[in-house]
Amino acid sequence: MTFPFPDDLVRAQREWLATYRQLAAPRSRHTTALRRRLLDLSAWILWHPFWSTPSGRTPAARVELRRLAHRQEQKRGTRAA
Repeated sequence: MTFPFPDDLVRAQREWLATYRQLAAPRSRHTTALRRRLLDLSAWILWHPFWSTPSGRTPAARVELRRLAHRQEQKRGTRAA
């Protein structure tokens, strides 16, 4: 199923993934700032108005948002190489 995710929600999920990767990297620097950013993004994603729409009320929508963000990041990484 395809969900009509708003661009800002997808962008926030991609930023969440990038921040998480930075935090998980060995010898990561600025961990406090990265943790704060991750918490801010988590709250922003969680309380986005999309989740109160009929399309956003299913658990499948949350899973699909993460999958979509991963796919977009993989495409972005492929183009950058």
